[in-house]
Amino acid sequence: MSTGLVSGGPAEAPAQGWTLGGPPSDYVLGHVRAVLPDQVLDDALVAVRDGRIAAVEPHPAGVEADVDGQGMLCLPGLVDVHSDGLEKEQLPRPGAELPLEFALLSFEGKLRAAGVTTAFHGAAFEESGGRGMRRTLENARRICVAVASRGDDGLVDHRILHRLDVRCPEGLAGLRQRMEEIGDTARGPLLVSHEDHTPGQGQYADRGYYERYLMGTRGVTEEEARAYVDRLIEDRDGRLDVREEALGWLGEQARAGRIRLLGHDPGSPEEVEELCDRGGAVAEFPTTAEAAKSAREHAMPVVMGAPNVLRGHSHNGNASGRELVGRGLVTALASDYLPSGLLGAALLLAEEGLTTLPAAVGLVTGGAAYVAGLHDRGRLEAGLRADLVLAEPGRPWPVVAAVLRAGSGGEAA
Repeated sequence: MSTGLVSGGPAEAPAQGWTLGGPPSDYVLGHVRAVLPDQVLDDALVAVRDGRIAAVEPHPAGVEADVDGQGMLCLPGLVDVHSDGLEKEQLPRPGAELPLEFALLSFEGKLRAAGVTTAFHGAAFEESGGRGMRRTLENARRICVAVASRGDDGLVDHRILHRLDVRCPEGLAGLRQRMEEIGDTARGPLLVSHEDHTPGQGQYADRGYYERYLMGTRGVTEEEARAYVDRLIEDRDGRLDVREEALGWLGEQARAGRIRLLGHDPGSPEEVEELCDRGGAVAEFPTTAEAAKSAREHAMPVVMGAPNVLRGHSHNGNASGRELVGRGLVTALASDYLPSGLLGAALLLAEEGLTTLPAAVGLVTGGAAYVAGLHDRGRLEAGLRADLVLAEPGRPWPVVAAVLRAGSGGEAA
């Protein structure tokens, strides 16, 4: 497809020089293997104008490019729709909490190295001991402020995934306040994920996995873990009214178009049906194949975890991401807590023949962008943001060689 941007002679000179901070707004990238949504275009040329993709076409003989891709894979920038890695970066070990702003900059480097150009950081609206870390409303607010201050000005487009524990009244009040503060100023779709990690249902349907987690992370005995889980279930069973209030309010917000609602850990077709009825848009980490299948039957995208795919199974006995991808039930992969796992998991799926290379890459690019409601990125198509990643496929694991990212609004970063 010729666009007139390149011809038989040398490529046009870029409108501005290259800097250590990023590419110019106009440039031509040549001799790459461009991974399109439906095919791989060998020896391709990618032209960028004003920070947007202008053309992706076979590289004509004799045409020089500003950058020689040396036969590497050229992918859209990866989109991570669910990352809790910032929490772990802030608290790398118990009692060793780091300044949040430093943690964000440090974690940005890991995202960049993984080829992630858009990241949704989980801000947990709850008051709990968590599973190994203390989660508070104050820290959720701090995460929101830090991410907003960094925004799209750095090496990554930072955004928030609001996570609500539906049995936590403080979390519900905190998220309501957050929504009022945001008002109509949200930058793009406002993502909210509702969850309930009470053992005995959802992610920990088999409470034994939760008990073994406590034994491994807190050093308690089997009896102590069992007693703790008993108390936790009893306490949270007393908050069913909070759960109903939270789900009702979220449904109102979703149906009014004020949020894009994700349902965390649906475990059955009935739970998916309820999510759909309340205006849910995405099934996040379904715990069974039946739930994933029901979500797709309701035209609802499905997100699974990249670490699950890398291991070949869930860490707590739930559905296997590889199996669901092989059955065509997965729309996107999320890092969960491991950004480097995104590209590795995607290419592993292609290597094992569970899906094609374009479809595998789509799980961490276009599919993930669709989940987030972002339609200006995620594909190598004319008019979209020029967030580009060059990667060596490797056997078995890929290596990200370079990231060329457009800045805010598609202008060069």
